Amino acid sequence: MFISVSDEVKHKEDGQTMIVTGIASGMVECRWYDGYSVRREAFREDELFPTSRARQLAS
Repeated sequence: MFISVSDEVKHKEDGQTMIVTGIASGMVECRWYDGYSVRREAFREDELFPTSRARQLAS
C-alpha cells in the first residue's frame, strides 16, 4: 500500500479518520481531532488503510 503525507487514512481497528503528517522507518505519523483537541500518534503502515476520498483525489 502506498501512503503519502497529507493522505486521509483510517485505522483498521479504531476506524478514526486521520491525516498523515509524516512517514519514517515504516511508521506513519497521523493527526486527528477527537472533539476536544488535536491528537497525534504513529502507527505501522499495515495498521492503516486509505479512505475513499484519498483514492478519489489520486485518480
